[in-house]
Amino acid sequence: MNTTAPPTIDLRSDTVTRPTAAMRAAMAAAEVGDDVYGDDPTVNRLQSRLAERFGFEAGLFFGSGTQSNLAALMAHCARGDEYLVGQEAHTYKYEQGGAAVLGSIQPQPLENEPHGGIAIEALERAIKPDDVHFARTRLLALENTIGGRVLPPEYQREATEFAHARGLRTHLDGARIYNAMIKRRTDERTVAAGFDSVSVCLSKGLGAPAGSVLLGDRALIGAALRWRKALGGGLRQVGILAAACLHALDHHVARLAEDHEHAERLAAGLRALGLAAPVPQTNIVYVDIPAPHVAPLAAHLRARGIVATVGMRTRLVTHLDVPREAVERTLAAFREYPGWSA
Repeated sequence: MNTTAPPTIDLRSDTVTRPTAAMRAAMAAAEVGDDVYGDDPTVNRLQSRLAERFGFEAGLFFGSGTQSNLAALMAHCARGDEYLVGQEAHTYKYEQGGAAVLGSIQPQPLENEPHGGIAIEALERAIKPDDVHFARTRLLALENTIGGRVLPPEYQREATEFAHARGLRTHLDGARIYNAMIKRRTDERTVAAGFDSVSVCLSKGLGAPAGSVLLGDRALIGAALRWRKALGGGLRQVGILAAACLHALDHHVARLAEDHEHAERLAAGLRALGLAAPVPQTNIVYVDIPAPHVAPLAAHLRARGIVATVGMRTRLVTHLDVPREAVERTLAAFREYPGWSA
């Protein structure tokens, strides 16, 4: 009798993906050098490729998106400057206040609109006058996707044009920018249009084990390089990681549409159970779980090999390691939970 347990389904995030066999082979075969000296050819190839695709002068590899975003903020802003940012944004809410702690940059958090951006009127009100009493407003930072939502192209254009007209620079945390690109059925240059810098993450939906690339003009990337060194981000034979990123760009972009389809299927199945699960735009499903069911549902799913961060507002993320059969298995586990009939 076959007693082998079915594989674990991990829906906590698209950061939990494991390198495919082909990606591991690419990593093992990577040509490497010392990247602190600029001698790693695989890193250089990754930086150049992304800069060209997104329409920027230069790129700079970072081990994480948090470090890439922080270096970007510090390159754009000086001590005592501020940046305008959404309350829900990763750079404000989930990165330990690094801009303030390490960069002496004041965040001015503003409420996010339902589409994920910040109302132009709110931005207008938040910009400080040129007065010694105030921090100097220097930068607008947005995120795409944010909570799985894709910034509308018309809003992106309006917000970046507004910021530039008011003398601000613009930065995009492209944590899941390829998900946004696939959803919008567009290309890299269009999805990054209007931004002076973009942090492109390759370790989420694209499945690389680590790596983000900051894109901008040469002056900004030069400043970010100095900050990367100060932040401990100067790495040596990092072409092994860059090779995984290149493989992801070559093989894992178009397939993001599958993750979006799986998320839609998952949300539809949850709604069929009477749960509040709005139609997702990309690969992130949110579902409301009544408080009395949070702990028992988490235990029920865990006993069936399904790992999820269950709360009253539960987030379920589809990704490279969640095929269609895993979605169906997850829905079956939700249907089998006895609490719904209690």
